[in-house]
Amino acid sequence: MTIKKIVLAMAVGAAFTAGFANAADQGAGSVAFTGSIIDAPCSITSDTANQTVDLGEVANSALKAGQTSTPKTFNIQLEQCDTATLKSVQALFTGNTDTNDNNLLALSGSAKGAGIAIEDGSQQLVKFDGKTASSKLALQPGTNTMVFTAYVKSDGASEVVPGDFTSVTNFSLQYN
Repeated sequence: MTIKKIVLAMAVGAAFTAGFANAADQGAGSVAFTGSIIDAPCSITSDTANQTVDLGEVANSALKAGQTSTPKTFNIQLEQCDTATLKSVQALFTGNTDTNDNNLLALSGSAKGAGIAIEDGSQQLVKFDGKTASSKLALQPGTNTMVFTAYVKSDGASEVVPGDFTSVTNFSLQYN
């Protein structure tokens, strides 16, 4: 009888310990926080500070004779704007430009003969030199949205070759 009690006690103890092991290990993880504090009258929303614009699948035939792909809108959203001293904002863009047309962002990938154009809210082409600012947006207290459109366009100097592409531009804001 004592052996049965010892085996029973060991079984209960093992079950009890296994229950604690499962309770303690029901998933774990971590959360990393990044960001920066800037000297500016507005904050850029986290979902528009770094974004991807899908320009879709563009037929090479759609880029003949100066035509473009369907423009896609993207925004730079500003929040918590304080207009006490600075009243407007402009964006400055940088990026690798197409060798045949410096008004276009160069494509990386297997697609060739085209680039990406960006227009600001006033339908002015954006320059990618980091010096030429977009049209001014008058700031209002609170939330403001800078609107841009992007589209694919033939660089005009070479045949448009189908394939995948990516391209990146960086922007910085200039307050006035």
